[in-house]
Order: sequence, then C-alpha cells, then structure tokens
Amino acid sequence: MKALTIKLFSDGADLASLLEMAKDKRVSGFTTNPTLMRKAGIEDYGAFARQVLAAITDRPISFEVFADEFPEMARQAKELASWGTNVYVKVPITNTRGESALPLVRELALSGVKLNVTALCTLEQVHGTAQALRGGAPAIVSVFAGRIADTGRDPVPIMAAAVEVMRPFPNQQLIWASPRELLNIFQADAIGCHIITMTHDLLAKLPALGKDLEQFSLETVQMFHDDAAAAGYTL
Repeated sequence: MKALTIKLFSDGADLASLLEMAKDKRVSGFTTNPTLMRKAGIEDYGAFARQVLAAITDRPISFEVFADEFPEMARQAKELASWGTNVYVKVPITNTRGESALPLVRELALSGVKLNVTALCTLEQVHGTAQALRGGAPAIVSVFAGRIADTGRDPVPIMAAAVEVMRPFPNQQLIWASPRELLNIFQADAIGCHIITMTHDLLAKLPALGKDLEQFSLETVQMFHDDAAAAGYTL
C-alpha cells in the first residue's frame, strides 16, 4: 500500500478520547467545535480547553469562537490564541446572518493569530479565504467535503481545485473536513490535500486499511453467524 503524505487530525471533544489519541503518533493535530463539545457534555469551555492544552503541547489544536457578532468574535479569538502557541482559532466563514467573516479573518491573520477558517463549502469561499489569509500567520482552511458529498455532489473536484487555489500561499493548509469513510483519506491524499480530520470512530478503523478482502468477507460472515446465535434466533 502506498505511503500516505496527508496528515491526520483527530476531531472530537471527549477528553478521555483526546488524551488516548494523543498517544498515537499518526495523529498530527486536533480539532474541536461547540457542537462536539456540547455532545460530549462539556459545560465549562475554558476549563476543558486548558485541560487539553496542558496535556497536548506538541501538536496544533483548534478551538472555535462561538460569538455571532464580529467584534466579540475578535475578542474571543484573541483570548483563545493567548492560551497556547499551538492553538489555532476556528472562525466560521460567515456569521449566522450570512455576513462574511473575511474582513475579520484578514485582521486576525495580520495580527499574528493562527486561524482555522471553518465551515467552507464552496470554491468561491476558498478563493476569498486564501486572499484574506495571505501574508499572515500560519493558517488552516477547513472545507467540509463530507457535507458537500451529503448533497450528492462529488467533493473531489472541488477539493482538488481548492488545493490549486491555495498552492501559492505556503502559510496555508487545506483540511478535508467531515469525512464519511476511510476511502476519503486516499482521495484527499491523491489530490495533495494537506490534512484530513477524522472522528474517533473513523480513526478506530485505521487497522482495516489495506486489509485482505477475502478475510474481511469471512469476518463479516462470522459476525452475522455469532450475532444470530447470541440472539437465539430460530425458524
């Protein structure tokens, strides 16, 4: 199997799982978001973030602002950035009214805040973001390829075009965000995407990479047989 050059980022907000993933040297970074944190039962944003940052100091970690007004977004971004040199601040491409965050992105990038501009779904958004980040601090651009696929569109051409848009800017890295299956790792790697985020469930499937398909077939048959036996089914 061809060696992969793409970096794997763990995407989640369960502290125990994050710390477990931190032991895996295949994981090059970490991302979170308010939705994941809420699902994990996180009540104190700051306390959770500081726990994670105290334990993980050698790889980038993204924490997201949650304000909807740009002045408050800016304040939160600067506060988050102050918590660690490995913090990348996630700023959404727009607020909930669809107003562009790119002027704020430009301001923060030039002020030295490492950003992860998130929730992008169009190539037009990638163009604008790359320009807003140019010449600024190191940055990440998260294109939600999985959500693009959820609409019935093939995300590969869009992601490949995004790689080319960002190629002139060495301070920027592209994330294939919200993958749906391990195949996405190979798709993202083949087009030169820098990073792919993986939930803990997907990361747990990594041992299946390159697995013999006949063996996989046999294991599947065994699973069906064992589950039917355990359930006590009769006909």
